[in-house]
Amino acid sequence: MITVLLVCAALFSSVDIISVTNAPEDDGSLLLIQFDEAMETSQDHIGLLVQRAETDSADLIWETVIAEALPLESTEIMDGYDPDYPIFPGTAYHYRTVLFTASGDSLYSAVFTGAELPEGEWFSTTETPTMIGCALFLGLIFFYFHRAKRGSEFYLRPIAGIEAIDEAIGRATEMGKPILYVPGLSTIGDVATIASITILGRVAKKVAEYGTPLLVPNCDPIVFTVCEETVHQAYIEAGRPDAYDTDSVFFLTQSQFAYVAGVNGIMMRDKPATNFYLGMFWAESLILAETGALSGAIQIAGTDAVTQLPFFITTCDYTLIGEELYAASAYLGREPKQLGSIKGQDSCKAVMMGFIVLGIILSIIYAITGNESVMFLGSFLNL
Repeated sequence: MITVLLVCAALFSSVDIISVTNAPEDDGSLLLIQFDEAMETSQDHIGLLVQRAETDSADLIWETVIAEALPLESTEIMDGYDPDYPIFPGTAYHYRTVLFTASGDSLYSAVFTGAELPEGEWFSTTETPTMIGCALFLGLIFFYFHRAKRGSEFYLRPIAGIEAIDEAIGRATEMGKPILYVPGLSTIGDVATIASITILGRVAKKVAEYGTPLLVPNCDPIVFTVCEETVHQAYIEAGRPDAYDTDSVFFLTQSQFAYVAGVNGIMMRDKPATNFYLGMFWAESLILAETGALSGAIQIAGTDAVTQLPFFITTCDYTLIGEELYAASAYLGREPKQLGSIKGQDSCKAVMMGFIVLGIILSIIYAITGNESVMFLGSFLNL
């Protein structure tokens, strides 16, 4: 009796799958299901389910992957968007549909066995603008690399915070007071921390030449180890390895506000003449900078944490904003590869700004004249 009902249900089902193909421009995690354009459903049909089963299993285990209300808005449905029912590349699937009626009946379609194997594309044409941009970006960087190696002189816009580093170190030397360098509170995996350690090497080399005391408190054990080696190497490069103090770089604690309390205590006891806050900071930024301002020190800060920049700008003498922190090592070291990288990035930004300005001009011309050819050029620039 049950078999007869299933056969009858299949006969009365009017939503048939005619193809299951790979979705275009995907990584093999989507399949496009197409239904018969001539399908007809009565007013009694209120819902449609699409069920999927892996063909490799001994018994077909059907999972409902799509649920739609009738009538369908389109004869094509994409399968694979639901993260609970992912599609795996290279896996074969069978499909069937289930119609629900207002009376509560379930009408099953015949099993569709002609689904394509999901496979990813080697290249997505929608990412062509990204590829062009990357090629342009890398081309400019390598071009300026080559010019820098050949000895070309590049003009880099002066940044007040970087130019003030030597002045701040000199002031501390004249006053006979130490320099406090805080490399942020993040881990060594943070780009801002790496940039901070690079600048620390430049500062430590200058400090070694002047014979100025340096204090570098750390809150991360790995960052502490790297900073210690960086400062030691800077003293060796300066030709004064015997002047290196093993206690100048030290570990405080990994607790955020306990670390801040320890650094504030150093400020109030040792009265450093110059404070550097370079790296990644969070809620402790204002506490550090305000205490340093009260102690009368020159303060130079730099971070890519947008939420903390207002506090540093308010309380510090100089602030490196965003990527200025990353560019600081190039400004200080004047190494050809770093200068070429900075110049290449700036050139790429100039090109992009030119495209934006040109796009705005074309949009204004189109709004005034209605010239379709101008709009085509504007659409191309929008890519």
